[in-house]
Amino acid sequence: MAVMTLIQAVKSALDLKLADDETVMIFGEDVGVEGGVFRATEGLQKKYGARRVFDSPLAESSLVGAAVGMAVAGLRPVVEIQFDGFVHPAFNQIVSHLARFRYRTRGEKPMPVVVRFPNGGGVRALELHSDSLEAVYGHIPGLKVVMPSTPYDAKGLLISAIEENDPVLFLEPKRIYRAVKQEVPDGLYRIPIGKARVLQEGTDLTLVAYGALIRVCQQALVEAKQRGISVELIDLRTIYPMDTAALVDSVKKTGRLLVVHEAPQSFGVAAEIIARVNEHAFYSLEAPPRRLTGNDTIPPLPKSEDLYFFGADRVLFEIERTLKG
Repeated sequence: MAVMTLIQAVKSALDLKLADDETVMIFGEDVGVEGGVFRATEGLQKKYGARRVFDSPLAESSLVGAAVGMAVAGLRPVVEIQFDGFVHPAFNQIVSHLARFRYRTRGEKPMPVVVRFPNGGGVRALELHSDSLEAVYGHIPGLKVVMPSTPYDAKGLLISAIEENDPVLFLEPKRIYRAVKQEVPDGLYRIPIGKARVLQEGTDLTLVAYGALIRVCQQALVEAKQRGISVELIDLRTIYPMDTAALVDSVKKTGRLLVVHEAPQSFGVAAEIIARVNEHAFYSLEAPPRRLTGNDTIPPLPKSEDLYFFGADRVLFEIERTLKG
């Protein structure tokens, strides 16, 4: 075991898979010599050589397009996009080719590609550096979308993603890259994609979150406990495929649901979760499900972040509001 931050856990997963599988390759903007803008690949080019860890042009569409070709040729490419907002130029390749290629070939050509990129705000970055668009990619058939909230999960989920034969978008909440430390096994281990985790059991309300907001929710639950409120906290971990069974089982126990995420509200992950709970656990609900989300606006410039992103106090307020029905 070693104590790691989330970014160190990501690097550990990449390091181990490079050593374990010669078909794994890593490339992206500044990932080679510099080790990536957040240093997730620092030292890996020196260790494995420039043929397996290398820098690319500033052309995100060509990165994903090249990864599709590599996968067809039998490689397992891991692409790093510098920031969430920089994925947009690659949208055509992701939707038209990456997500569809296995279907297009009737399963003959798997598409073992991982596209990694930082996600969300909270680090006082500029426009196109603070987006939370996981719901957009979760809506695309053929893609798996993963977002860890802890170093342990980040490493285990990334190893599983690299070993997948379907494309995985691996979203890393940049706000907690170095904010959380945790004991993580040194060697290879795997966390199944598509399985949520119950972080805290409770009886009064089900609280669902993922990514950086798990930490915010945990802070809120400290005060909730002091107020005598028993909350069951679920870390979704995977946006798609979604662990519907875990959500439904919890709501059948608690009777109430609050979903929290940083992304915009309209057509978001919270709406999908609430729809699934209504379909499968409607008669267990004792109050209308609620959602606490980001705004349907573009993230603001750094000076406005503290006003834009909500904290533990707002989560606690919404917990109490949900309990009142």
